[in-house]
Amino acid sequence: MSRYLSAPHLYALGAIALWASLATLGVALSHLPPFLLTGLSLLIGSLPAWPRWREWRIPGPTVALGLYGLFGYHFLLFIALRDAPPVEANLVNYLWPLLIVVLSPVLLPGLKLHAAHLGAAVAGFAGAALAIAGGRQLSGELSWGYLAALGSAIIWASYSLLTKRVPRFPTAAIGLFGLVSGLLSLLCHALLEEPVALTVRDWVLVTVMGLGPLGAAFFLWDRALKDGDPRTIGILSYVTPLGSTLMLMLFTGRAFSPWVAGAAALIVGAAVVGMRARG
Repeated sequence: MSRYLSAPHLYALGAIALWASLATLGVALSHLPPFLLTGLSLLIGSLPAWPRWREWRIPGPTVALGLYGLFGYHFLLFIALRDAPPVEANLVNYLWPLLIVVLSPVLLPGLKLHAAHLGAAVAGFAGAALAIAGGRQLSGELSWGYLAALGSAIIWASYSLLTKRVPRFPTAAIGLFGLVSGLLSLLCHALLEEPVALTVRDWVLVTVMGLGPLGAAFFLWDRALKDGDPRTIGILSYVTPLGSTLMLMLFTGRAFSPWVAGAAALIVGAAVVGMRARG
């Protein structure tokens, strides 16, 4: 598959690798209120772009799109994880790679959706479902939180695609999106959550989260989507829940599961088919 990998694919895989660490870091920091954790992480993640603040002079609609993506996604995801069973909410949230593939020809005129892309995206979602929920007994309860999870998936998919529709902006402007989204998250913390004190260990892990999955990953993702084919990048994104599950297994000492092997086979197979699909 290596001969099918382009620079945008490598940027996407870099973002995916960083996002795969998010669940493990989240477990280690699960005692912190989620809006506080996200707000601090987004602020820290924006820091590398501060020296290039002059490149933040971008049109207002583009800034609004960035806030829609970074803040809107996390806001609805946290509501979903609070109001719905977390495993099921996470499954619904991981419709976003499938939505990137399906919505590509809708939001980006000139792209066509071939059967291979759609089949690979569906197989990738099946693999993600195995990675997230394999071996667990899922709750059958209905919850409004599922609508929030679906909303978060729609927001991230549409944000990712619409960055190709607005006038091209410097990737450093992602720092502005992260800065303002972080401040909005901290405002939500002040309004909705109880204040807590962070330990030195907390600050170290929050810094790692900010510089990685809630920082550098967004810059890499922006480069990937601006220059790459969103159909294949969406399919590659299903590596995220697989990598996340594998890292959690290593972190918690859980035994390797045949569900994970099945998930890996589906996701890798989907990626190969998607990468070889006609443009």
